[in-house]
Amino acid sequence: MKARVEAVLNVGLRIPSIMLLEVLYRWDVSSFFQKIQRSSLNNNPLFQYKYIALYLHYVGYILSLVLLTLPRQHLVQLYLYVLTALLLFAGHQLSRDYVRGELDSGYEGPLYLEPLSMNRFTTALIGQVVVCTLCSCVMQTKQIWLFSAHLLPLVARLCLVPLETIVFINRFAMIFTGLEVLYFIASNLLVPYNLAKTAYRELVQVVEVYGLLALGMSLWNQLVLPVLFMCFWLVLFALQIYTYFSTRDQPPSRERLLFLFLTSIAECCSTPYSLLGLVFTVSFVALGVLTLCKFYLQGYRAFMNDNAVHRGMTEGITLLILAVQTGLIELQVIHRAFLLSIILFVVVASILQSMLEIADPIVLALGASRDKSLWKHFRAVSLCLFLLVFPAYMAYMICQFFKMDFWLLIIISSSILTSLQVLGTLLIYILFMVEEFRKAPVENMDEVIYCVNGTYRLLEFLVAVCVVAYGVSETLFGEWTVMGSTIILVHSYYNVWLRAQLGWQSFLLRRDAVHKIQNMPTASALQLQQHNDICSICFQDMKSAVITPCSHFFHAACLKKWLYVQETCPLCHGQLKNQLQLASSPVAANQNPAEVEQEQGEPQVELDTEEGTQFTSRNSFFCNCDFSSHNYAFGSQS
Repeated sequence: MKARVEAVLNVGLRIPSIMLLEVLYRWDVSSFFQKIQRSSLNNNPLFQYKYIALYLHYVGYILSLVLLTLPRQHLVQLYLYVLTALLLFAGHQLSRDYVRGELDSGYEGPLYLEPLSMNRFTTALIGQVVVCTLCSCVMQTKQIWLFSAHLLPLVARLCLVPLETIVFINRFAMIFTGLEVLYFIASNLLVPYNLAKTAYRELVQVVEVYGLLALGMSLWNQLVLPVLFMCFWLVLFALQIYTYFSTRDQPPSRERLLFLFLTSIAECCSTPYSLLGLVFTVSFVALGVLTLCKFYLQGYRAFMNDNAVHRGMTEGITLLILAVQTGLIELQVIHRAFLLSIILFVVVASILQSMLEIADPIVLALGASRDKSLWKHFRAVSLCLFLLVFPAYMAYMICQFFKMDFWLLIIISSSILTSLQVLGTLLIYILFMVEEFRKAPVENMDEVIYCVNGTYRLLEFLVAVCVVAYGVSETLFGEWTVMGSTIILVHSYYNVWLRAQLGWQSFLLRRDAVHKIQNMPTASALQLQQHNDICSICFQDMKSAVITPCSHFFHAACLKKWLYVQETCPLCHGQLKNQLQLASSPVAANQNPAEVEQEQGEPQVELDTEEGTQFTSRNSFFCNCDFSSHNYAFGSQS
């Protein structure tokens, strides 16, 4: 509990410093004094001391940064001093109000003879006692008399001192309290210097030993900047919403609420500080959505094997890059709200893509396993259906509101690609379930899965080509911009060239594996009877098999899936490529495979099936997946 309270204080006590930075950034000092000059108020003291005000403006920046980076202990102590000063001011206000009330009544007799005077005295006495007690508790001292100067007018009134004298005593009490405050400030005048000196010495030591990067990471962790900026932005957003509803009498309509939401966000990202707050808020929202997605799919097991990749930072960085590129904070509120609607659409599309990256391996593993839980299958399928329909619906809605151009086409294409990927995942899941209901492995299942993967990968490639073609045509026949050309080049490299290259490599691997299988001899019925063993890859009986050059029997389909990944024998790990070349040579054509292996100087090793690589037929679906976009671990679905 103590650690949690300290963490809350570490964040909450730094929010006012960022709020002060926000106010100072929004306040244009030059235009403020120009307005004073145009109003012909040259005798105004503000105009005469405008340079002092300008210096104070920059001093405010420095003080805000100092408060932002102060250690938590010193920050708490500073707030306690400020709270004590506010309590002393409240005591002064109570004493002044009491003296004014007594002067207005004009009664100078004993208090117990006048009920109203007695009530005023009792109220003022209780207030002053509370103020003194709170001050002594905050300053952690038992010398309550240091904060009791405002009790002097009450004591004088109790002693029947004339009212004119009570006014003088009240002023004396105020001066005495002010002198106490000045003495305290003077006695601690060197504390900021000593603190800055100590901090500088520690910073130099850290930089010399660990470097600037370690210093930056240390400050990042100590200040908890993501949480700090998120809380700052939420406070700013709540104040904006409260200001709007406090000035409106009638509740707004549903359309008005959406406009209010966008304009409030636009108002709360008009400075670099509030923009950073929005970025970290979006990151935490994305993290929450992705965490709920994993919890919905896997329950509490999702937190045991937490994937550190999906932390929501991708969405926050996307928002920051788009905001900087479009000059978001320099626009008017209406234009900023309009642009934010598009940027938030991109962020939502990125969140959906991250949800797909989480759901895809889980759904495929569930389809390939023998799990009979209908609730798990329902959760997986329902989430996939949502990821299939919602991106398409978003693309349709944005096409209704905006005119088609290159940037909008890029945004829509991301949603279309998400829907295509989900469709491919669902088709493979259905194929696995069909194989499960048949209670027997399908002979050409890997070919079917490869065709499904190849089809939607081809569709993704065609969508990327269409986007690039549209961008090139718009650049050639429309308005040319450096940013647009850069986006076209990046899109062409990552989404067209790399996709084509990876697809061609996958095709070559499959063709090479098929060629190797065709060069291997097929086992006869007598050889299978003499072998009398199961396939060591799928652990199923062998009605047909191929014989490797190292005299090992495997199902042709199983061995082909293995050869998609590596070119070694699953049992003895011998290089099949070299052995096939030797086996196909004229010299070794009439020799036994074991003799060929013996001539190579490679001993034939028979491994125990428990020590070898074990794959079931249902866990072999990874061989049909594109490894460039899915990181499936071998055997992770068993």
